[in-house]
Amino acid sequence: MTAESSQPEGDESFQPEGPESSRPKGPESSRPEGARSVRPDGRESFRSEGGESFRPEGDAQGLESSPPTGLLDVLSVAATVVDADGRIVFWTPQAEELFGYTAQEALGKYAARLFIHPEHLKAVVRLFTEVLETGRSWAGAFPIRHKDGSTRVMEFRNMRLQDDLGDVYALGIAADHSLLQRVETDLALCDRLIYQSPIGLALLDPDLRYLLVNPALERIDGIPAEDHVGRGLRETLPLPDVDTIESALRQVLTTGTPLLDQYHVGRPPADPEHEHAWSLSFYRLEDPGGRVLGAAASVVDVTERHRAAAEADRARRRLALIADASVRVGTTLEVEETARELAEIAVPQLADLVAVDVLDSALACRRSRRPDNGPELFRALALKAAHPTVALRAADPPGGLAAYDGDRLVTLCVHTGRPVLVRHVGEDDLPRIARDAEAGSLLARAGVHSYLAVPLIAHGEVLGALDLKRTRNPLPFDQDDVILASELAGRAAVAIDNARWFQSVRNTSLTLQRSLLPDHPPSHAGLELASRYQPAQATSEVGGDWYDVIPLDDEKTALVVGDVMGNGIDAAATMGRLRTATCAYADLDLEPGDVLQHLDKITCDLEHYIVTCLYAVYDPRTRLCRIANAGHMPPALSGPDRAPELLDLPPCAPLGVGGIPFETITTRLDPGDLLVLYTDGLVETRHHSIDDRLNVLLSFLDEPHRPLEETCDLLLYGLRHPDDHDDVALLVARAL
Repeated sequence: MTAESSQPEGDESFQPEGPESSRPKGPESSRPEGARSVRPDGRESFRSEGGESFRPEGDAQGLESSPPTGLLDVLSVAATVVDADGRIVFWTPQAEELFGYTAQEALGKYAARLFIHPEHLKAVVRLFTEVLETGRSWAGAFPIRHKDGSTRVMEFRNMRLQDDLGDVYALGIAADHSLLQRVETDLALCDRLIYQSPIGLALLDPDLRYLLVNPALERIDGIPAEDHVGRGLRETLPLPDVDTIESALRQVLTTGTPLLDQYHVGRPPADPEHEHAWSLSFYRLEDPGGRVLGAAASVVDVTERHRAAAEADRARRRLALIADASVRVGTTLEVEETARELAEIAVPQLADLVAVDVLDSALACRRSRRPDNGPELFRALALKAAHPTVALRAADPPGGLAAYDGDRLVTLCVHTGRPVLVRHVGEDDLPRIARDAEAGSLLARAGVHSYLAVPLIAHGEVLGALDLKRTRNPLPFDQDDVILASELAGRAAVAIDNARWFQSVRNTSLTLQRSLLPDHPPSHAGLELASRYQPAQATSEVGGDWYDVIPLDDEKTALVVGDVMGNGIDAAATMGRLRTATCAYADLDLEPGDVLQHLDKITCDLEHYIVTCLYAVYDPRTRLCRIANAGHMPPALSGPDRAPELLDLPPCAPLGVGGIPFETITTRLDPGDLLVLYTDGLVETRHHSIDDRLNVLLSFLDEPHRPLEETCDLLLYGLRHPDDHDDVALLVARAL
């Protein structure tokens, strides 16, 4: 009953003090006012309207006391019993807290006079009488008068009691109306939050068994709520680290410290094909008295965020791989090295097994014919595996040639110029991937489950294919992998294309240059000869260095070493013209200085060429060697009876300056003496002084009896770095 429904209908009093009373009495009711019904054994006894009696037993043997739940304490529920005359016969401590009166002040007093405002008295009397006469309970809220004079709205539940003597009473249960409304609101809010929340929620007992789960958690793990109750965590959580979660929950129960936002990944029964992610938080639940009730767990599905983060991380790794490839692929102008760099960059980030195969026709710089359905001849350039695997035996070894029929996927890739993707490799796919049945069996044993072939295309021409396989990586190739592999293959294809054309031009230049040099120094009277020519490793790789050994009349021999400044085919062609001219002038039996004078005139007629040259003529009969120098490095001389030294030649300008005479000097070569002629590529470097390098050269000539071929190799490999930018011509003569 609300305050509005309990307005007074008259001035009727609620059983005021006096002898008269309209209360219904039992047949044996003859007790003094305010007294309670007492059994013959002295114990108080009441019974409900249903006739069941209740009396407090003294010892309550056989019953175990349970700790309070706390909710009644929070509500501070008060209980009072009023007899048929309206006097208070029971008064609880909570009633004292709620109404302000002590038990001594309330017991025996008329409830109406103690609590009820006069304007509400008539309505309350009517309700009280109705409860006692009909036995129907009444619930409602109305204002009462507190001891301190204030008015407070209370929530009441009233019902009739009857003792075993037939007397009737009114039991009133009361609580503060505003407090009760707040608790009801909180409970309603909690209920809505639990059952309508998109966050999975679970309540667990101290043994970590489910007491309650909300619908959101049902959707997350795919298990109905009723199937959760009574079960443990490991029976429902689809996570591989459930032991860790259970341990963390027990720690929360022990310490009371919440554990928030724990990231876990797994595959739920509702969606076992896909990986999901959840954020888990755990809290300990306690009642107001501090008793541990269990734990609460919240589960937030963060799968979309997990997938977005994974995709962002994957994109970052792809960009990093492409950036790495731009630095690591194509560092040299060698086809094989570029292919190896491509294979190494793709393993293991992109595939477990990588092969780079180039069409043999493309490697030979022959324009490929129009694609058809026929076989193709591939040259394997690189092979790389992320781990030891029998699949390596199924691949073609680097350097080898292999023919693949037109029905093979790698052949289809180069014919169409498009990637070929087999996401899930089956038994029917292996024969089209492998070169033969044995290779297919090895790929099956290795566990190849996904395949991708990407064409190597440069300037519109298909050069070959990048062949990718996955064994241990459980994910199949997808379209993102196709894009990444195509990007890597495109970058590598340009580098391979540059390298193959460079090698073609280099081979042409070297062929031209070597054709202009003598194959082997011929045998000459009184001399033992050895020579070397080594091209540079720079971009052009072909220079104008040369040497020559020219037989003359009277058993004399002309020894020539020269260097055309510059590189490339033009320098090699100029070197050929000067070598031919040198041979012609040598036949005239001129002094070395005169030969250089004629060569100087020829060089002046050439466009912007400067040439250094050393020309020597040895006469075995006199053992004299006449030498003229045109701006060249000084020759080295050593022998059994002399320390290694550089010949002191008069300084002179190179050929091509014009108008400068060249002086001839004479030196003696005794038996066993070594004369070493060389170009500047042997001793010049960017990081050392020329004097230091010349001293190193002399140190290698300390054994004049060493075989000449060994001496040449010692000088080349001891003085020359593989990456030197200049070519070298070397001529060593020993007097016999």
